[in-house]
Amino acid sequence: MPGDATFDELQLLVRARYALIVLDTVEVERAEEGLALTASRLNLLYFSWSRSRGLRRGALPSDPTVDQTDDPALALAQIREEGAGLFHFRGLSAHLDDPAVVSHVLDVVQQFNARRGALVLTGHGIRLPDALRPHATVIRLAGATFDDYRQLLERLIREYSARMPVKIELTAADRLRLVNNLTGLTLNEAEKIITKLIVDDGALRPHDIERVNAAKRQIVEQDGLLEFHPQSEGLDQVAGLGGLKQWLARRRAVVAEPQRAQAFGLSFPKGVLLLGVPGCGKSLCAKSVAHEWGLPLLKLDPSNLYDKFVGESEHNFKRAMLTAERLAPIVLWIDELEKAFASASADADGGVSHRIFGTFLSWLQERKGDVFVVATSNDVAKLPPEFIRKGRFDEIFFVDLPGEGARAEILRIHLSKRKQDPLLIDLPRVVAATTGFSGAEIEESIVSAMYAVFSAGTSLTTETLLAEVAATRPLSTTMPERLDALRRWATQRTVAAD
Repeated sequence: MPGDATFDELQLLVRARYALIVLDTVEVERAEEGLALTASRLNLLYFSWSRSRGLRRGALPSDPTVDQTDDPALALAQIREEGAGLFHFRGLSAHLDDPAVVSHVLDVVQQFNARRGALVLTGHGIRLPDALRPHATVIRLAGATFDDYRQLLERLIREYSARMPVKIELTAADRLRLVNNLTGLTLNEAEKIITKLIVDDGALRPHDIERVNAAKRQIVEQDGLLEFHPQSEGLDQVAGLGGLKQWLARRRAVVAEPQRAQAFGLSFPKGVLLLGVPGCGKSLCAKSVAHEWGLPLLKLDPSNLYDKFVGESEHNFKRAMLTAERLAPIVLWIDELEKAFASASADADGGVSHRIFGTFLSWLQERKGDVFVVATSNDVAKLPPEFIRKGRFDEIFFVDLPGEGARAEILRIHLSKRKQDPLLIDLPRVVAATTGFSGAEIEESIVSAMYAVFSAGTSLTTETLLAEVAATRPLSTTMPERLDALRRWATQRTVAAD
């Protein structure tokens, strides 16, 4: 059964007389199944409670309920009458601000000091009052494994094929991608999605894989802490950065075949920190990695985390990271990292940034899900030094201004994207004129030139493009000291992305 390791641990806790156990999970149905099985292994009666149905002797809908136990205080009081057993209370966290409920929980804890059994609370992010914390042990329900999702897919294909004609147009590689994209969903969610895909048109096809990602997108949007970005362009639309592209290409097989990689001894890559000049393609790289690897792209905007209530900002961050882990494998994009944690060394915001920063560092080191982090930064001086330490990211790349070859490629990409023929432009002249320009500055010059010729009713020419280039003051001219200092810092500390 999925999560066996968690329930083995829970079984040991009950035997060791841990009376109050918090099982952190969003999969309450799967928790119920595992708890009932644990009770059976321990030769204990199993009871389950929810506000809507009260206390029930068993896990099945047909099992008898105890009258007048929909009230949590009355249900907890009933435990004294029932004796030994494993008591699963679902949704009790909503009532833990009631002193009477807390008092009854303490009574139950005391009774299990002399009686076999335990009280188990399930839910996600349960906050215990101070009176209960010393008595509680928190464990987290392990997520479903790759094999769990694979077996679920095969079972549903068999079951529906027995009832109706079902066309399976998935290659072995497609099946692998489909199962990889299901990971992070609960088994219940995955079952509903696969069922809908099959029933909709009596088939499973390669394009159905994107519909799984659409379901994940809905989960992200409901939470509101992370932004789901659609996959747009691949790395072929990123000019230059050959070193970074090669590094990413070597890790693509690990992402595509995680089981083979694990058997070989390789783990999922952690991520990269991209430092460098503004406008040189760092953010575009983050989007392109997700497209190239066929993974969902989530963006963390720190402004979504901060809340006026004490403790809520930290709680929001933990929720966001749990969502990222749950939806893994994914690419998590954090743009302009210095803006999120620049105040982490100060207490200007009451220490909130400092606490979130500490939590983020711990998560980077210990995260459980296959989350590839792409963080970007334009100003390394504002980053806390802990970010630069090896181990937080797989590699730190420095993205400099594009060279001649990269500028020519940037011109071709942006001219073609805007329906202009690069062959009609004298690219070597424009490349020479854009020395010291970033990719964003080159793009803006093209756009400005197109506005000018469109307004005049003429066509884009080399001369009109060169005129806009001449009118542009690039960052390398306006802030040369800053760029020189950035290059000096990066020389011994980072790997060149180009």
